Amino acid sequence: MGASPVRLIGLDPGLTHTGWGVVDSRGNHLAFVACGRVSTHAGTPLAARLDQLYRGLQAILAAHGPAVAAVEETVVNTNAGSSLKLGQARGVVLLAAAHGGLAVHEYASKTVKRALVGTGGADKTQVSSMVQRLLPSAGAVNADAADALAVALCHAHHAATHERLRRAMGTVP
Repeated sequence: MGASPVRLIGLDPGLTHTGWGVVDSRGNHLAFVACGRVSTHAGTPLAARLDQLYRGLQAILAAHGPAVAAVEETVVNTNAGSSLKLGQARGVVLLAAAHGGLAVHEYASKTVKRALVGTGGADKTQVSSMVQRLLPSAGAVNADAADALAVALCHAHHAATHERLRRAMGTVP
């Protein structure tokens, strides 16, 4: 009999829109659960936006009960102010996942693209297309949610590969 599915959430941090996508993973089998984004408004003070992001993520984690979070690492922008705000939003994402008791794994954007499309230079259209191919029941999703689902799929792929390696090496019964 196979192992129980692991519910995981992929997170694509952003201050204006943080994408999220929940999937159940059992070996090579993936099942779409839900996806969306938490949005904040640019005219709102930064502290209030970060609080809104945190509370939104808390509600999503409570509603879907993932055990694992896969978070995309941020790319440093040439605009230092934008990079700092994005880093603060990413910190809130990591805090919400850790506070929720989730195991947190982080992946570079190129790693996510390589896992899904086969090349780290894939564009958003290619990534979104592969997400739809791997999770057809997700339907058409916004770009933020597609990116988050891609991070979740990347983690599922890496976790399955690590499990096969452990079994091959005899470290797992």
